[in-house]
Amino acid sequence: MPSLCIDFGGTVIKVGLLEGAHVVATRALANNGVEADLVATSNAARDMLGDAGSREGAVDGVAIAMPGVVDQRRGCLVAAHDKYGYAIGMDIRAWATAQFGVPAALENDARAALVGEVAFGCAVGENNAVLIILGTGIGTAALVGGRLFHGAHDHGGILGGHITVQLDGPACNCGNVGCAEAVASTWALERTLHEHPQLSGSSWWGDRLARGRVEIKDLLESQDLTVSRDILDGYLRAWGAAIVGLCHAYDPNLVIVSGGVMRSAESILPRLTTYTHEHLWSSSHRPRFITPASPEQSVLLGLSVLADHAAQEGKVP
Repeated sequence: MPSLCIDFGGTVIKVGLLEGAHVVATRALANNGVEADLVATSNAARDMLGDAGSREGAVDGVAIAMPGVVDQRRGCLVAAHDKYGYAIGMDIRAWATAQFGVPAALENDARAALVGEVAFGCAVGENNAVLIILGTGIGTAALVGGRLFHGAHDHGGILGGHITVQLDGPACNCGNVGCAEAVASTWALERTLHEHPQLSGSSWWGDRLARGRVEIKDLLESQDLTVSRDILDGYLRAWGAAIVGLCHAYDPNLVIVSGGVMRSAESILPRLTTYTHEHLWSSSHRPRFITPASPEQSVLLGLSVLADHAAQEGKVP
C-alpha cells in the first residue's frame, strides 16, 4: 500500500505518493507562507490520490517534513525561520491524521533527506553518515550507529549550518553571528556581492543583480570573473569549516553533500573533500564524500520510510 509524503520546502511544497522508492505521483504547490497552504496541500493530496486511482484512506501512513526544529514528542514545529511561523506549536501529526485518517510522522527535512539516501540512495548500508544541504540556507543531519541523531531536545544534528565560521561575521537570522549559513548561502549572496570591492567594475554581476534574485549557480557559471572566484572561494571555505565541525562532532564514515548547487559537483566536491581532510584533527578518520544522484527526491524517499514506520507502529495522535 502506498504512503503519502509531504515536503514543506522553502519555496515549494511537494506532495508525493510513494511505494518504497517508487514514486507513483507527485504534485508541487507554491509555498505562500500562510496557513491556507495547509488547506491547499490537503486538497492537492486528495486530488492526487484520486488521479492515481486511490480512494481516500487508501494510504497506510503519511509523513511530513518541515525546515525547522521538530518536537518529536508533541508532533509539532517549535522553531523555524521565514515562512512557517503559522505552524509553530501546531500539532502537525494530529492535523495529518485528521485529514487522511492514518498514522502520521513528522521530521525535520534534512533528517528525512538523510533517511532517503540511506534507505534508497547514495548511502545504502551506511550506519554513520552526515548530510549537508547547500542552498537557500544550510541544512544538516547525522546518522550515528544506524540511528538518526536527535539529541535530548530534538535539536541534535540539524544546526550544522549555524556553526560559527567567522567570529566577527555577519548577523544570522538565528541570533548568532558568523554562522556558515549567514556567510555562505543563497540568502547571504546579495549582501556578499555588494561587499566585494570590485563589484562596481563587473557589468556581468550588475546585470544579474538588476534581474532580481541571485543564486549560487551564478557564481559557478562565472568563475572566470574575479568577483565570482573570490566569493565562491569564501563559500567553499565556509562550507568546508561547517563539514569539519560535523565530522568532529559525529565521526562519520561518509559525508553526503546535497542541494541544487551539486549539479556542479565536479567543481565543488573535490575542493570540499580536500579542505575537510586537511583541517580535521590529525587522527580523525578522513570520510568519503558523495553527492546524491537525485537530490530533489531525497526528502520524499525518506518520508516514504518514515510513513511506513508510522503505519507499522499504528500511532494515531
